[in-house]
Amino acid sequence: MVSELIIDAQPNEVTIALLEDQRLVEFQKETQGSKYSVGNIYAGKVKKIMPALNACFVDVGHEREAFLHYQDLGINFLYLEKYVKQVVSDRKKLAPMQKVSKQADLPKVGNIQEVLEVGQEVLVQITKEPINTKGPRLTGELSFAGRFLVLMPFCDKVSVSTKIKSKEERTRLKQLIQSIKPRQFGVIVRTVAEGKRAAELNNELSILLESWNDCIKKVQLATQMPVLAHEETGRTVSMLRDLFNPSYESIHVNNEEVWKEVKKYVSLIAPERENIVKLYNGNVPIFDNFSVTKQIKSGLGKTVSYKKGAYLIIEHTEALHVVDVNSGNRNRGVEGQEENAFDVNMGAADELARQLRLRDMGGIIVVDFIDMDTAEHRQKLYEHMTELMKSDRAKHNILPLSKFGLMQITRQRVRPAMDVNVEETCPTCFGKGTIKPSILFTDTLESKIDYIVTNLGIKKFKLYIHPYVAAYINQGFISMYRQWQMKYGFGLKVIADQSLAFLQYKFVDGKGNEINMTEEIETK
Repeated sequence: MVSELIIDAQPNEVTIALLEDQRLVEFQKETQGSKYSVGNIYAGKVKKIMPALNACFVDVGHEREAFLHYQDLGINFLYLEKYVKQVVSDRKKLAPMQKVSKQADLPKVGNIQEVLEVGQEVLVQITKEPINTKGPRLTGELSFAGRFLVLMPFCDKVSVSTKIKSKEERTRLKQLIQSIKPRQFGVIVRTVAEGKRAAELNNELSILLESWNDCIKKVQLATQMPVLAHEETGRTVSMLRDLFNPSYESIHVNNEEVWKEVKKYVSLIAPERENIVKLYNGNVPIFDNFSVTKQIKSGLGKTVSYKKGAYLIIEHTEALHVVDVNSGNRNRGVEGQEENAFDVNMGAADELARQLRLRDMGGIIVVDFIDMDTAEHRQKLYEHMTELMKSDRAKHNILPLSKFGLMQITRQRVRPAMDVNVEETCPTCFGKGTIKPSILFTDTLESKIDYIVTNLGIKKFKLYIHPYVAAYINQGFISMYRQWQMKYGFGLKVIADQSLAFLQYKFVDGKGNEINMTEEIETK
C-alpha cells in the first residue's frame, strides 16, 4: 500500500488529506489559531464542584468550562498538586521534581470535594475537544507524546506496547528506558520503537523532558490563571507523528512555511526519508491536482455510493450516527436474494470502515444492514468488519449483528466528527431562485477585474472559477483570457478550481488573501 499526505495550507485553515493507493481515507481540517487541541496542558482554576457527578468544572479559558471527573485525576494527582504549589510559591527558583516528597496514591474510589475546592489551581490536559454544547474534557494524568515514546511525569513505570510481540525486544526496550530515564518519570514505549537504537530513543526522551521543563516554567512565571502551559504540535505534525511509516511515497505541501515545518520534523524522525517532503507550486489548487476535491464531494455527503449501484445513507444526531445500507438499482444475482444481500453487505462494510476514518465518526454508530437469513453469512460479515477495523487507530468495539440485522459500533471520540457540506448554494442568486442571464457571466467577471485593477490598484491577482467556465474563457486563437491580460495586465491569472460551483468565482491577491467581491446586494 502506497500512502501520500496532501496538505493544503490556507491563511485561515490547514486541511490534510491522507491517500492510500490514491484513495482518500483520512481528512482533517484545522482552523489556524485553534487553541483547544487534544494534548494541550493548561494551568486552570476550579470553578464549580459537582458532588452528584463526582466531578468539577475547570476554567481553562474556553467559553464553556472544561469537565474533570474524579476518576480522571489519576493516582499521582496528589503528587502533581504538591509540586505545582511549590513551583507557584517560588517564582525565582524552579524546584527539581525529585526533591519533592512523593505523595500517597489517590484512592480509586473517593469524593472529588475531598481532593479539590473552588478556586484551587490545577494542572490539567485536554483529552477531548469541545463538541457541540460540551466543553473540553480533562485529565490530571499528564503525558507528552513523541514518535517512539510517551513521557508521563510523576509516574515511575515503564510500559512497552503489547503490539511488540518479541519477548527479547520487549525486555531490551524496557531495560534500555529504565537505564536512561530520570526518577519520577514514567515512559510508554510505542510500537514504532521496535528495533530502534539507544541513541534515537535517548534523543527523543531528551526532547520530551525539555517539553516538560518548558511547561512547568510557564506555570511558574504565570501571573494569572488560566494559562496555556504546553501546546500540542499542529495537526499536520501530530498526524505525521502517529501515521508516518516507510510506505509514505510523498508528502505534498502548498505553503513554504508549513513545508519547512514538516521537512524539519521528518528529518528528525527519519533523516533518510527527508526528500519525500515536496513543495507544491502548481497553479491548479493542490487538492484538485491530486483528485482530492472530487473524492471529498463524492464521499462526504449524506448518500455515499460504493458498489454496482449500492449506497449508504449516513445520518448524524447528537447522540449517535445511523447508517442505512441500500442495494439501490443493483440487479439480483443469479444466486438469489440471500447471496445478493450478503455481497451488498460485505461491500458496505468495506466502505463503512473507510467512512469511519474519513469522517472521524465517534460515539455510538448503528448500522442497518440488509437482512440475511443465513447465520454463517451474518458471522462472516461480523468477522470481516472486525478485520477491516484493525487498521483504525481509534479505540473501538464491535458487536455481532442483532436479530434485527443491526450492528452496533462504539468508536473513541476525541474531537467533533468531520461534517463537510458538499451541497452547493447557488452563488449567483444565494438561494433566492432568480439570477442574472448566465450569458452575461463573463461580462460580470470582466467588470470585477476592471474594478480590482482600476479602483483598488491591485495589479497581481488570481481568478478562481469552475473548470467548465475556465475552459470557455481559454478557448479560441485569441482567447478571452488573453484579451483580458492584454487589457488589464499579465498579473492576472485564471485558475480552474473544482471546489467552486458552476457560476461561482473567487479573487485572491498576490499575498494569498481573498478579495471580497460578493454580488449578493446586487441580486436583492
